[in-house]
Amino acid sequence: MDIKGILNNWIVKNILLAIAFVVVLVTLVSVLLNLGTQHNRQIAVPDFTNMTWSEARRAASDAGVRIVLADSVYVKRLKPGVVYLQTPEAGAQVKRGRRIRLTTNTTVPKVVQMPSLVGFSLRQAKGEIARAGLTLGRLIYTRDIATNNVLRQQRGGVDIKPGTSLASGTTINLVLGLNPNDNMTYVPKLLGKQYLPAVDQALESSLNIGRLHFDETVKTYADSVSAFVYQQRPAPSEKVRLGSEVTMSLTTDPDKLPAARK
Repeated sequence: MDIKGILNNWIVKNILLAIAFVVVLVTLVSVLLNLGTQHNRQIAVPDFTNMTWSEARRAASDAGVRIVLADSVYVKRLKPGVVYLQTPEAGAQVKRGRRIRLTTNTTVPKVVQMPSLVGFSLRQAKGEIARAGLTLGRLIYTRDIATNNVLRQQRGGVDIKPGTSLASGTTINLVLGLNPNDNMTYVPKLLGKQYLPAVDQALESSLNIGRLHFDETVKTYADSVSAFVYQQRPAPSEKVRLGSEVTMSLTTDPDKLPAARK
């Protein structure tokens, strides 16, 4: 039987029609799914820091994302009611409709309880400190068998007991173990990051924040929260001892950022 005869066979015709129907159906579903989920379409998260809640809502609506109030802290030098932190950070690529978690500044500090961190890893302790509404400060390393194991929790150089009442935002320093055979880390790339996310990433890498240099564009504390790192020392990927200090230079001038100079 020739090709024409095969195609005229009613069984073959039905099979071909069924295949064509499935192809059209799959294509249509794929198109509708892409439209519904904004497949492969991403947008940059706006910078909500220092905005009031109403300003943040307008900015979120314009950008196509949603905002939720995740927490509130007390920052003495920051205007009450404005956004202090956001997750994901400004500039992150997300799908349209993504929820952005915001932390705002309260008028008066809340009273929170100091958690028990001894025996935790640095990463676990860092998360517990954030959940308690406190701030992680210095990482103080001392010789021990387990690197980054929390040995003591302190405020101003004095050990602080679990359950102690503190004002939210209080800075907590950690005394951590340091095994001589496991005492090095790599410096992360902080260039282009905002001040608070840069500090967070440095601490995540077991590093302390050293000197901060703010240029002439940074005039207030609110400006410093919005500022971006345009220089850092040591350089990204350099191998250093745990607890080493990272120096950062920050600006609100986008032309000073490394990407702008390429």
